[in-house]
Amino acid sequence: MNYLKLRSFLIAAAAFFLYACSSDQDNKTGAGPAIQTVEEKPGPFPFYKIVPVRPGLTLEVLSWGKGVDSLGGYLILLSDSAKNDFKSLSNEREGIITDAWNMDLDNDGNPEVYIEFVTNKTEHDLHVYEYSRNSFQKISFPGLSSRMKKSYAGNDKFIIKNGDLFRSFPIVNSEDTTQKAGAVKMLQYKLSGNSFSVDEIEE
Repeated sequence: MNYLKLRSFLIAAAAFFLYACSSDQDNKTGAGPAIQTVEEKPGPFPFYKIVPVRPGLTLEVLSWGKGVDSLGGYLILLSDSAKNDFKSLSNEREGIITDAWNMDLDNDGNPEVYIEFVTNKTEHDLHVYEYSRNSFQKISFPGLSSRMKKSYAGNDKFIIKNGDLFRSFPIVNSEDTTQKAGAVKMLQYKLSGNSFSVDEIEE
């Protein structure tokens, strides 16, 4: 009788052990309750930047667009809490916005916002607006001259130094046989009366 009781006890213990091992293995292989992961969606704006001008006055620049990343629109938001002035400007874009900043290049007290674009992967350009008379005034940014385009292949950079605006790009296919390899063209932009002028800086 004791033998039968012992046998039954051992069989029950073995069955319990096998069940426990099976349950543990199921949990390790994910057979238990599935853990849901939240998929992070990309932000709605490919570019967004806050551009402070002065205390109480802030600009926000953002771009949007679905599909081709070089096509879409952009928006400039102005918040002047001191004057309770809130304005916006929207425009279409051909290119990818890479940066935005504030300057007062003509020192007239009215802030300018510079929006940098890249097209064809390497060619950079600017859209410029000045905020004056309670609205955004577009300022045409000059393109490169036909002479400069002959030695231009992109990879240019806009540089701000000591409150001045410069543009540099490597010179390619130069017709000047005295030009050193790896030479860089440097341009300086000045603003007066909402009109840009360009000076070529000699190395």
